[in-house]
Amino acid sequence: MYLLRHGQSQFNVNYAKTRIDPNIPDPELTEEGRNQIRSAAISLKEKEITNVLVSPYTRTLQTAEIVTDILKLPVTIEALVREHAFFSCDIGSPASNLSKAWPHLDFDGLHEHWWPDLNETEEQVKVRCQEFQQKMLALGDWSKTLVISHWAFIRGLTGEEIINGGILNIDLATIEI
Repeated sequence: MYLLRHGQSQFNVNYAKTRIDPNIPDPELTEEGRNQIRSAAISLKEKEITNVLVSPYTRTLQTAEIVTDILKLPVTIEALVREHAFFSCDIGSPASNLSKAWPHLDFDGLHEHWWPDLNETEEQVKVRCQEFQQKMLALGDWSKTLVISHWAFIRGLTGEEIINGGILNIDLATIEI
């Protein structure tokens, strides 16, 4: 399985400057973020990937748009791989708004208000990572999946921290969460 962290977002830029939450709900990618993802997608072309799972935040959906334009793969929305709800950027957009912005994607299984309150605990993220791991292992062919997600979810799943546009190749069956 491949894990890809979304490209640099407007939140990432502003937070890096001040270390204060800039109050940007569900931010978009910056141009630098788009460039990071184009580079990542080109490096993923050589990998054996058959499908893409994506978190339903705008920054990850924009990341998926760039990746799938290059890789020509189907995309499935997967709320389990969303970010740890802690900052303003972790306030999502309603499913109906996302469906209008990406009419070619299927948001039918997503609740209208799909993101949690901004007090999600580390333990709740851990349980969500375990649930995702179990779900994917039960499906069988998880090894050819690209998951487009976020810093805290990837850290919760793997224990590793990656940069915007960073890629990890993992063996989901051997990870202990």
